[in-house]
Amino acid sequence: MGLKVKDVFGVKPGEHIKVREQKTGKDNILVINKATHKALQSYLESVNPAQAGYLFKGRKGLKPLTVSYANRLVKSWCRQINLRGNYGTHTLRKTFGYIQRVQYGVGFELLCRRFNHSNPAVTMRYLGIKDKEVSSILMNEI
Repeated sequence: MGLKVKDVFGVKPGEHIKVREQKTGKDNILVINKATHKALQSYLESVNPAQAGYLFKGRKGLKPLTVSYANRLVKSWCRQINLRGNYGTHTLRKTFGYIQRVQYGVGFELLCRRFNHSNPAVTMRYLGIKDKEVSSILMNEI
């Protein structure tokens, strides 16, 4: 999560940002959509951070936001709105995949690539796809 303000400053919808994943060390490409652009602009206007500074600062302000601290923030936001369950940053990632698959019909191969998984079977397990769901397609009459 070591993105700096200069990495996103002036980025427009449809443009790409390259980030290195902390867990795997792999490069990942993020595309700025309209909603992300709007949120970034609002955030930058309200916080007014220094160009050389981190986009999302940790508690002490000198280092970037850590994954564990981001997780604690998500959990505290869920508690604040009385959302029952155990939610965190990983829940947000899985929910993204679920919505892409169910609402937009995105295939496992694309989600596999988005998540940087080694193969679609890993993505299917990750999203909790059960044999029952896979076999249910056999009931579709074509």
